[in-house]
Amino acid sequence: MTDHVLILDFGSQVTQLIARRVREAGVYCEIHPFNMADEEIAEFAPQAIILSGGPASAAEMGTPRAPQAVFELGVPVLGICYGQMTMAVQLGGRVESGHEREFGRAFLDISQTCDLFDGMWNPGERHQVWMSHGDRITAPPPGFRGVATSEGAPFAVIADDRRKLYGLMFHPEVVHTPDGAALLQNFTRHVAGLRGDWSMATFRREEIARLRAQVGQGRVICALSGGVDSSVVAALLHEAIGEQLICIFVDHGLLRQGEAEEVVTLFRDHYNIPLVYRDAGDLFLDKLYGIEDPEEKRKIIGATFIDVFEEEAQKLGGAEFLAQGTLYPDVIESVSFAGGPSVTIKSHHNVGGLPERMNLKLVEPLRELFKDEVRALGRELGLPLRLINRHPFPGPGLAIRIPGAVTRDKLRILRAADAIYLDEIRRANLYDAIWQAFCVLLPVRSVGVMGDSRSYDYVLALRAVTSSDGMTADSYPFSHEFLSATATRIINEVRGVNRVVYDVTSKPPGTIEWE
Repeated sequence: MTDHVLILDFGSQVTQLIARRVREAGVYCEIHPFNMADEEIAEFAPQAIILSGGPASAAEMGTPRAPQAVFELGVPVLGICYGQMTMAVQLGGRVESGHEREFGRAFLDISQTCDLFDGMWNPGERHQVWMSHGDRITAPPPGFRGVATSEGAPFAVIADDRRKLYGLMFHPEVVHTPDGAALLQNFTRHVAGLRGDWSMATFRREEIARLRAQVGQGRVICALSGGVDSSVVAALLHEAIGEQLICIFVDHGLLRQGEAEEVVTLFRDHYNIPLVYRDAGDLFLDKLYGIEDPEEKRKIIGATFIDVFEEEAQKLGGAEFLAQGTLYPDVIESVSFAGGPSVTIKSHHNVGGLPERMNLKLVEPLRELFKDEVRALGRELGLPLRLINRHPFPGPGLAIRIPGAVTRDKLRILRAADAIYLDEIRRANLYDAIWQAFCVLLPVRSVGVMGDSRSYDYVLALRAVTSSDGMTADSYPFSHEFLSATATRIINEVRGVNRVVYDVTSKPPGTIEWE
């Protein structure tokens, strides 16, 4: 059985990063709400537990606490930020607020050795970390000792090697703590003694067996969008159940240039996967006529997609299961620290769920994986790298990249400009260095002079961002030469654009999918 770690979420916006770092160390883990029931913890049977950070103050009454079972299982426990605070309070220590706060970069002074630091940090050394706290421990619990300090935290790290309980005031999961990933690996591999043998090959083997057991002799319908997630779902299911799978690809007319043809060729002709292709572009555009509000556009696209998908599914008849590309961030968000279970079913990214009246059982092969892990699984399955490494493309497609009403002419302009932009990025060998790049056709027209005549055409924005996790992002630092050459080519080749700008807005933390 694969080793597994339990992460209890106290509401930190970077809890998912803890899971990512643990999995990068080859150890499977899951995130659950901090108030997970004792019997559920026992059933999960974790071999180690991590308590995340959170926005509350452990010095106040009524704030979240870890289940007491966490400290009674006899497994290693690591508390991070708020997780350290609640561990200290629950085990008999003292936490106070109102002292000097630390937010951002700080420096940790190592005062003693402990098993958590083994092979990494030694007494007398100073290391950079990332802090985010207003509370601090003023007296550690019995059995604990302080092993590191910072300017604002006399017990920045506490340790009880005998019980394998540790608390960190800083966040090891973020890249701003340079040694953080290694520290988490030390906890899982050295302190907890876990093997670190979880891999995509292991997941593939176990998931195929699980899918065969779940589906039996039943038929499965897969909503194929041509994106990475649904493509990996289709390939994995086809390997597991073969001809029992049939894919439905609804072309809503809002795809990138040549994308529909590429999807049909790959899955129908190359992989020989049964595929129903429905060209519904005219229907979607008719429904969107004159609609300017972005949320209304989303709802229309979602509702129309559901209607078309259901219509095609009914023609097939006899299916028992619906396969979807639900990812682990979707699962985490649906059962979050702040809310209860969500009834929303992800079927076609960001456009709504399929109705319960379809009466199909869900098959979600990727619900335990993050986006980068899905890409790794796709490589494991042998899918083309051009598809696996494709930038994220949301379900509403080009519609959300056209502020205001969507028209055929605007789609023509945006589709052609987007193709040129991505072609220039690939020519410069920058595609894989960028998390996502796309064009936005702004609801602005500019007067300009092109040749010997005036023009009154659209302004186009280029956007490109880098990200290591899909949760935060920064604009990509293109050279002036690249931007100039790309803008010149777009203006020369795409009729309807006379000005191109580059958007350098960054994405704040705390959200999952960039659009």
